[in-house]
Amino acid sequence: QTLASITFQNYFRLYPKLAGMTGTAMTEAAEFAEIYSLEVVDMPTNMPMIRLDEDDEIYRTQTEKHNAILEQVAECHERGQPVLVGTVSIEKSEELSALLTKRKMKHEVLNARHHEREAHIIADAGMPGAITIATNMAGRGTDIQLGGNLEMRLWRELEGVTDEAEIERRTAEITADIEEKRGIVKQSGGLYVLGTERHESRRIDNQLRGRSGRQGDPGASKFFLSLDDDLMRIFGSERMDGMLKKLGLEEGEAIVHSWINKALEKAQQKVEARNFDIRKQLLRFDDVMNDQRKVIYEQRKDLMRAEEVADTIVDMRHEVIEDMVAQCIPSDAMSEQWDLDGLHEECLRLLSLDLPVADWAKEEGIADEEILERLIDLSDRRMAEKAANYGPEVMRLAEKSLLLQILDHSWKEHLLQLDHLRQGIGLRAYAQRDPLNEYKREAFEMFEEMLRRVRNSVTEILSHVELTFDESEQEMFQREQRSMQESREDPAFAMADEPLAATGTDGVATPVQSRTAAAVIDPNDPSTWGKVPRNAPCPCGSGKKYKHCHGRAS
Repeated sequence: QTLASITFQNYFRLYPKLAGMTGTAMTEAAEFAEIYSLEVVDMPTNMPMIRLDEDDEIYRTQTEKHNAILEQVAECHERGQPVLVGTVSIEKSEELSALLTKRKMKHEVLNARHHEREAHIIADAGMPGAITIATNMAGRGTDIQLGGNLEMRLWRELEGVTDEAEIERRTAEITADIEEKRGIVKQSGGLYVLGTERHESRRIDNQLRGRSGRQGDPGASKFFLSLDDDLMRIFGSERMDGMLKKLGLEEGEAIVHSWINKALEKAQQKVEARNFDIRKQLLRFDDVMNDQRKVIYEQRKDLMRAEEVADTIVDMRHEVIEDMVAQCIPSDAMSEQWDLDGLHEECLRLLSLDLPVADWAKEEGIADEEILERLIDLSDRRMAEKAANYGPEVMRLAEKSLLLQILDHSWKEHLLQLDHLRQGIGLRAYAQRDPLNEYKREAFEMFEEMLRRVRNSVTEILSHVELTFDESEQEMFQREQRSMQESREDPAFAMADEPLAATGTDGVATPVQSRTAAAVIDPNDPSTWGKVPRNAPCPCGSGKKYKHCHGRAS
C-alpha cells in the first residue's frame, strides 16, 4: 500500500531555487518554462564546434541497415578512425556485437551487463581504429578523449612501479604516445558516432552526437534507419515501403535527403509533444493531491513541534459534538422531528456518556444551543477527570501519540482511495464531463470526509480509552519524574533536605528509605537498599558514606 507519493515535478518544486546545466535542454525549453517557470539560455561552446552531422540513411529492412552499418564501421576502422555505435537497447547492442564478431572485427560492448569495465572501455574508445558499441547510457556524461585517456593509462601501466626515475620516464613515453595517436585520430576525422536508430526524443539523439567534436576536436555523426524501426512504424512505414517498391528502390540502396531529416524531426516533435501532454496531465492530477499533501504535512509538523496537543484535541471534540447535534437536531426542525435516540447513541459511541437526552428535550424552551452547551460542558468535565486520574503528563503523551497515529493511518487510507479514484475517473468523459474537474471535486469531498473521520476517531478513542500500567512501567515513569526534579550538591542543603539517618539498636546509623526497600536489606544486593541518602553510611558495610562508595557509581 502507498504510504506517500509525489511526482518528480512537485518534488523539484519543493526547492526554493531551481537551476541546472545540460547540453540538450533547448528541445525541452517549452516544458521547463511551463512546469518550472525556468528560462533556458543557450551558451556558446568553449571552442568552435566543427563536427560534421551527416544526413540520415534510410533502408527498407533491418538486414540492409545492418549491412550498411558494418560497411561503414569497417571503412572507419581501416583508416584508423574510432567509431562509437549507439543502440537503443542491450538486446540491439548484443545483436550488432554478434554481427561484428562474425566478421572478426575486434570491438568492445558498453552496456549495463559490462558496467564493471565501463571506465576501461571509455578510456580506450578514442584510440585509433577502436570500435565501441554502446547503449544510450554512453550519451550521458561520457568524455571520450581522442588518442586515449592519459590518467587511465598511467594508472594501469604504472601500477606497482615505485622508482621515481622510472615513473617519470614512462610517464613521458605514455604522454608522447597518446599525443601521437591523438594526431592520427584527428587526421582520420576524429570520433565517428554512428546511430543505429532514432530515439523518440531528439534530446537522446543529441546526447549521443555530443560524444564527438568536443572542445573543438574534429568528428562526424550519422544515423542509419530502416522502415522496421519503432519510430518509423509509428508514422506509416508500411505505406512508404509499398511506395518505394513501386519507385524501384533496389536492395541495399538508401534514401538520403535533408527533407527526410526534417520529416523525422517533426515526427520526433509529435512524440515529444504527446509525452509532454501525458506528463502535464499527470501533474494536473497530482497538483490536486499536492494541495492536500501540503495541508496534512504542515499540520503534522505543527503537531510534532508542539509540546502538547490538548487544545487541538478539545477543538476536535467540540467540532464532533457540533456535527452530532446538527445532524440529530437540525436548527429549522420541530422538537417532534428531533432524533433523540440517535443523539443518545452517538453520545455513547463518541463521548462514552450515557445522558438523559430525552428528558432534556421535554424541558420548556429547550433548543439545540442549550443541548450543545450541555454536551460540551459534560464531555469537557469527563476528560478533565480522566486527565486528573491518570496524570496530566500521561494524558498529554497519550493524546499526542494517538493523534499522530490516527492522522498517519487516515492519510495512508486516503491515498489508496485517491489511487482508485484516479484509475477510473477517465470514464467520466463518456458522460461529457471533464475528468479533471470531477477528480478535483470528489478528491476535495474525500479529503473533507477524511478530516471528519480523524476528528471522530480521536474523540471516540480518547473517550473510551483506559490506561493501565504494569509495575515496571510505573516505577520507570516515577524514576523519570524524580530525575527531572532539582537536586542539590551542597552537603549542608542535602542534610537539611534529606531525613537524618536513624540509629539502630546496635548504635549503627541505617539509611532512612524514601523509596520502598526490601523487607531484608542484603549488603551484597543494591536492589534491596531502596533510596539511600547521599551522606548516610553505605549499606554495603564499607564504613564509607554512600556518596563516596556505591553512590559514586550510580
